[in-house]
Amino acid sequence: MVDNVDKVDKAGNRENIENIENMENVENCSWEEVKNALETGALRASNSSVKKVILRAFREGKLVEIDNGYIDKHTMLPQKFSLDRNIRIVPAGSTVRTGAYIAPGVVIMPPSYVNVGAYVDEGTMIDSHVLVGSCAQIGKRVHLSAAVQIGGVLEPIGDRPVTIEDDAFIGAGAIIVEGILIKKRAVIAPGVVLSKSLRIYDLVNEVVLERGAAVPEGAVVVAGVRAPNCSNNNWAKAQGIYLQTPVIVKYRDEKSDASLTLEEALR
Repeated sequence: MVDNVDKVDKAGNRENIENIENMENVENCSWEEVKNALETGALRASNSSVKKVILRAFREGKLVEIDNGYIDKHTMLPQKFSLDRNIRIVPAGSTVRTGAYIAPGVVIMPPSYVNVGAYVDEGTMIDSHVLVGSCAQIGKRVHLSAAVQIGGVLEPIGDRPVTIEDDAFIGAGAIIVEGILIKKRAVIAPGVVLSKSLRIYDLVNEVVLERGAAVPEGAVVVAGVRAPNCSNNNWAKAQGIYLQTPVIVKYRDEKSDASLTLEEALR
């Protein structure tokens, strides 16, 4: 969560922001009101009411030509940034769509894309070729390494967004979709895929987590393999077929923390 957010919208209208933050009649608010509340961090796009307003904005949007010949709906144009927001966006090729919140101290390396409704908290690093999908919730001091894909969720309305809690480290090329929750200080190794259809095997505690379960706090998850669980299991084994599965190999300790120390000068 962001502390001490200035809850005044871009038109200087404090009352509308407060009403929206209290979830009073969100669906009856204009897209401009909801968008401003999202962009100041006063509102999260993690509930169905906000998602309905975003989808309404898509429906009502008209195609317009924007800079450099790009075309999009007038309700979904890219944000523009100024120095006073204290957000570092390295040229060139990154886009943050309207209705996304980017906190002070965030670094965005090119090319990356942050979609509508996403929330990216203070001190997070978005490395090159990263996608932060619609309504995704990213905590403080998270590191999204190169080519990480964080899934979005606008349809179906009721689905929860992907949430990455504070101080998590997501390795290069990892894919996290379908509302998976990554708890604080967890480490997702390069190439790991996490979705609702996959069970996580915890080698430390010798348990198998339910499909779609949250990644526990401080867990270190790598990409493993397992034999298929099906009626033709012997045939699958004979063909050398194994399925990718996420595996918790340890929980963070001092050695893990040392290997994940980030160079503050790069920020």
